[in-house]
Amino acid sequence: MTKNVSIIGASTAGLLTAKKLADHGMAVKVFEAAGHIDSTPRSLIVTGHLPKMLGPIYQSALVNVIHRFELYADGRVAEISLRQPDLVIERSKLLQDLAEQAKDSGAEIFTNHRFLGLKPNGNHLAFNITNNGNGKPVEEYTHILVGADGAFSRVAKSGGWPKQVTVPLIQAVVKLPEGMPSDTTRVWFLPEDTPYFYWLIPHSPTHGVLGLIAEEDYRGQSHLECFIERKKLEPIKYQSARIPIYRQWVPIHRKIGENDVYLVGDAAGHVKASTVGGVVTGFRGALTVVDTILNKKNSTNLKVLRRELDLHALVRKMLQDFTQTDYVKLFDMLNSPVMRSLASFNRDETVKLLFHLFLSQPKFLLLGLRTILMNNFRSPR
Repeated sequence: MTKNVSIIGASTAGLLTAKKLADHGMAVKVFEAAGHIDSTPRSLIVTGHLPKMLGPIYQSALVNVIHRFELYADGRVAEISLRQPDLVIERSKLLQDLAEQAKDSGAEIFTNHRFLGLKPNGNHLAFNITNNGNGKPVEEYTHILVGADGAFSRVAKSGGWPKQVTVPLIQAVVKLPEGMPSDTTRVWFLPEDTPYFYWLIPHSPTHGVLGLIAEEDYRGQSHLECFIERKKLEPIKYQSARIPIYRQWVPIHRKIGENDVYLVGDAAGHVKASTVGGVVTGFRGALTVVDTILNKKNSTNLKVLRRELDLHALVRKMLQDFTQTDYVKLFDMLNSPVMRSLASFNRDETVKLLFHLFLSQPKFLLLGLRTILMNNFRSPR
């Protein structure tokens, strides 16, 4: 018997899940609450792992290629030339292309359908959908339900998963500073503004996005506006989103009655805590769910993903309370072997990257451990 799969949310992870399952002959329906596939522009920077998972699907959404990073902290500068370039993707275009690919594979996509709740129903799982076009609720039935409906997932809430902690991402489209190469991303560490960093990512030869991860919306907006003014730039338009923060692994599968419910993407919290990037990790989680559904057993890739996310959470814990002095010390430790490691291994190869960094500069480990111990001392649990 062919099992039906219903996916709630036409996110990037949800649409990739739909395509891959439909490719294997499964009957797939995608229900999206909005009236159309999200067309809100947002530039994303990802590693070269993306083509390995998507194949050529991503190519029309590719707007720029990054070969170099410039890192700044209190007057110090570190320049990293990447052996494998990063890719700048237009998220709205990627969503549209994934939706077309999913439909071409046989998946059905229904917009204007908002998920309300679920309940077991014998051999099927019943869930309620409101048709936003006419306001009438509809009861649907499925064998497998996949929640791909973002950080505030209704599927996760209905299935009993814990609520996620989220942070605001705020960025502005700006004209690139005079003389800035369009293949270079700039990153500034200013812990008095944000425990993360500011970034300026070119998405064309003349323009890019300058942004930060904030702890509170209003402070993030204020800090970004002041930083833009200090850099003598003009905001053309703003982009924002709320991003889940991964703190610990949460199982992505639950049984509701006799049926299976899974979470993918932001709904599963598959976001790197160190950089708050979730495109590649979201796709990796989606592919593990696809593998689990098709092979009726847990994918070994899920353990690999969990290890990666746990390591990013450890890095975030090390950096969370870094002061400007700590960043200066860190920059002073950037010897030639460290720079080669940063150039050779990207943020989606955390195990290899950390191993080579600590091997190249053992003081990194000591600095990180000291920061964690001081953090625990200041905030006992």
